[in-house]
Amino acid sequence: MELEIQIKTLPNQPGVYQYYDKNDQLLYVGKAKNIKKRVASYFTKNHEYGKTKVLVKKIASIKHIVVNTETDALLLENNLIKKYQPRYNVMLKDDKTYPWICIKNERFPRLFLTRNVIKDGSEYFGPYTSVKTAKALLDLIKELYLLRSCNFDLSEKNIATGKYSVCLDYHIGNCKGPCEGLQTEEDYQLDITAIRNIVKGNFKEAIKTFEELMMRFADEMEFEEAQKIKEKIDLLANYQAKSTVVNPSITNVDVFSIVSDESYSYVNFFKIVNGAIIQSHTSEIKKKLDETDKELLELSIVEIRQRFNSQSKEIYVPFDVDLGENIKVTVPKLGDKLRIVELSIRNAKYFRQDKLKQIKIVDPDRHVNRIMEQMQQDLRLSKQPRHIECFDNSNIQGTNPVAACVVFKNGKPDKKEYRNFNIKTVEGPDDFASMEEVVFRRYKRLLDEGMDLPQLIVIDGGKGQLSSALKSLDILGLRHKIAIIGIAKRLEEIYYPDDPVPLYLDKKSETLKIIQQLRNEAHRFGITHHRNKRSKSALNNQLEEISGIGKQTVVSLLKHFKSTKRVSEASFEDLEKLIGNARATKVYGYFQKNKYS
Repeated sequence: MELEIQIKTLPNQPGVYQYYDKNDQLLYVGKAKNIKKRVASYFTKNHEYGKTKVLVKKIASIKHIVVNTETDALLLENNLIKKYQPRYNVMLKDDKTYPWICIKNERFPRLFLTRNVIKDGSEYFGPYTSVKTAKALLDLIKELYLLRSCNFDLSEKNIATGKYSVCLDYHIGNCKGPCEGLQTEEDYQLDITAIRNIVKGNFKEAIKTFEELMMRFADEMEFEEAQKIKEKIDLLANYQAKSTVVNPSITNVDVFSIVSDESYSYVNFFKIVNGAIIQSHTSEIKKKLDETDKELLELSIVEIRQRFNSQSKEIYVPFDVDLGENIKVTVPKLGDKLRIVELSIRNAKYFRQDKLKQIKIVDPDRHVNRIMEQMQQDLRLSKQPRHIECFDNSNIQGTNPVAACVVFKNGKPDKKEYRNFNIKTVEGPDDFASMEEVVFRRYKRLLDEGMDLPQLIVIDGGKGQLSSALKSLDILGLRHKIAIIGIAKRLEEIYYPDDPVPLYLDKKSETLKIIQQLRNEAHRFGITHHRNKRSKSALNNQLEEISGIGKQTVVSLLKHFKSTKRVSEASFEDLEKLIGNARATKVYGYFQKNKYS
């Protein structure tokens, strides 16, 4: 009753809401354009997802904070989640300390990599998710400009009194000697300004300055110096060409994309300046409730932009997101802008694939759980299909009809559980009746022996075979206890009982791959059994073809010699001992005649 009153009195304003349990522990923080509507939806919706149901049951009280705009709500939500780390909120954890390029706040500023950001007036560019990238950029700058590497205090007084002497860097041409007043502060600052532009991704000004300098040296006939400058221009142009991936007119933009499965989402971030990706980062997010991609992307954008200190006024995303009025959101439809979003999605997918490969090795349980959750969702099942059985018929040319049942547990074949069936009650090639027989025999036996039943049955075939299998499940009273689907070969469509419209899974989905593997394994296992049976039958028929040899004699021969081949290779004396002179003569003569015919 108290909770109902709290909900009714919530404001219709943008802001942040907080759910607390009976012990006053913070459970969840959320943001909303309209606090009252958003909170009420938790208590009026029928939540299919288990964890959301549990959360709603635990809510004992609600608190809220009203803010002026959606942007403020986003930032406040992000800060509260980081501060209190509520149990049911997604946490964007990142324990890495990324490197920054620092231009030190001092006379004749030094340039270096650091992981510690100190608020002393120095300029920090980054952070860089790749140390290799940051070092490559730093090496490029040191090739282009002669900066000091010492940490001397180069105050006017210290330089004037001659406190320092030039070091080896000066003598080998890596420094212009500001410590002895051989380079003015103005000249040094020109280089720092150019470096600042390069670090920001603006190569245009630096190339223009070098080109002017090169032409000046050339006009003054100083061709050696002009050549050195040309090498620097080539170096800069080469670096720019390698880092440019889109139209250089795309300036100061952030790009975000998301790829999700049942349990995790992966958000990729690009920072683009003058057509160059100067930062790239992908975050893995473990889902806590039934969060949508839109919700997770909004949360990630706010967090990542804060972490990487982004001031971009525009972002590119694959679908529309609500980020308030201060950021321009663009959903590209074609051209270079669309290509950069697709590149971001591709990076998120590659990151996910790499993670899944690692998990498969170091945490196989998590790998299996993820696949089972995905299959449950894709196939709309009430339970995870930990135990799956697949049936296939084999009656090539209408002879020796057999069927196979293969068993997968936790997505992997359990070969000791495979079973073959010789069709007993069906005359001639009748796939539907054969399927009905083997499904009945399989589950009648499991029920009689008190064995575990599967969570899912896969029938290799379309509607007809599925209907036949269902008849047997109805007779056994298992229709509503085991999920059953049929997979047709033509378009890999999946059929459900009483549903004329098939399901088409993504051709690249893991769920379809496992179902195909089941189907192929059942087919292979069934065909092998069928061939063995035909081969054995053909050999047995060969003995029966011998004139004057009855069935009882055939049985005696096979019992003793174990195979028709061994009978054909037996000596006359061995045959005579077993079946007498007259019949031995016929058998021996038959095989001798065939041997040379």
